[in-house]
Amino acid sequence: MRFILLNSPLVPLAALLAACGTPPPPAPPLPTVTIAEPLARDVMDWDEYVGRFEAIQDVQVLPRVSGQITQVGFRPGVEVGKGQLLFQIDPRPYRAQLEQARAQVARAQAAVTNARTELRRAEELRKYQAVSQQELETRVATLRAADADLAAAQAAVRARALDVEFTSVRSPISGRVSDKRVSMGDNVSANQTLLTTVVTTNPIWFSFEGAESLYLKYIRQAEKGERASSRYAANPVEVQLADESGYRWRGRMTFVDNAIDTNSGTIRAHAEIANPDGFLVPGMFGRARLLGSGTYRALLVPDEAIQTDQTRKLVYLVGRDGKTVPRPVETGPLVEGLRVVRAGLKGGEKIVIDGLARLQPGTAVKTRPGKISPRSAAQQSRPATPPEVSVAQPSGASRKAPAAGTSN
Repeated sequence: MRFILLNSPLVPLAALLAACGTPPPPAPPLPTVTIAEPLARDVMDWDEYVGRFEAIQDVQVLPRVSGQITQVGFRPGVEVGKGQLLFQIDPRPYRAQLEQARAQVARAQAAVTNARTELRRAEELRKYQAVSQQELETRVATLRAADADLAAAQAAVRARALDVEFTSVRSPISGRVSDKRVSMGDNVSANQTLLTTVVTTNPIWFSFEGAESLYLKYIRQAEKGERASSRYAANPVEVQLADESGYRWRGRMTFVDNAIDTNSGTIRAHAEIANPDGFLVPGMFGRARLLGSGTYRALLVPDEAIQTDQTRKLVYLVGRDGKTVPRPVETGPLVEGLRVVRAGLKGGEKIVIDGLARLQPGTAVKTRPGKISPRSAAQQSRPATPPEVSVAQPSGASRKAPAAGTSN
């Protein structure tokens, strides 16, 4: 006969003994990260400045005579040549004054002729004591006064001729003209009424202000022979516009002021930029960069491989035990779309460039080899894509990791 003990205390004990024999669940897989060796490059640092473009020549066109506008000889916003007619002021009053001045010249010439004749007659009579010495001297003085009156009349003719010439208002330089500030029939005042402006556009200046500390740095570098000049002059300059991702506009420094502003601690400077098609216009905003150092050897890494720990910059390496090790680094500017590492890394060391999201110091990881490649300007301008990292698979197949954006 078989008995079933439903309420026996041995039943839970048997179940517990059966559970102890179950194997534990497997450990989670190690995270996989991509490691690559930084690129080694000879680089130069650039100092960046914010400024605006200025015309080398900016002329306000004012009339030199008063009168009524009778003609406008240009279309607003076009290129004009030096000496091109811009406005015509009614010349008739000034032509009448010129004719009057010429008549005064004729009158003065007649007076000179008469005075010279009287003097010759007096000189002949003086030989015979027919006139006194005083009268002779009076004739000489009369001739001299007549000569002076003639010179004054001739000067008045030249002045009136200039007034007639000034009724034709011409461009003093070659450049781009603004719109007209007066209309046909308006009366303008000499040296007061603004008619229009003309600016030069090729070449054009990029003006900015630099800190005193940077100015001193350039001087020190020049003393060591690291720069081409003792000042900014002759340094290459590259300019980036507000909607551009690269520095496409190139020129050279042409001016540094002779004093530092005591209020701001900066010094004014400008660079000359070629502008053959007139695309750049005065007042346009831009960002310029100047050479900030001589050439030195540096390592380049993607910006995404650099982590920030308060004030420190870190990259992760993988130790021999397969665990991540943070390494403080000193970073520099972007070169070829990659961040310069000035100090903290050695040639041949490999850093983690992908899979950084969940890493902590001492995390055990699996690694796979990758490659850091320079980035084009188009890749640098796409902020929503990851770095271009080529990952070599152990099986020999290759693929590219999904792209992620760069940060400046």
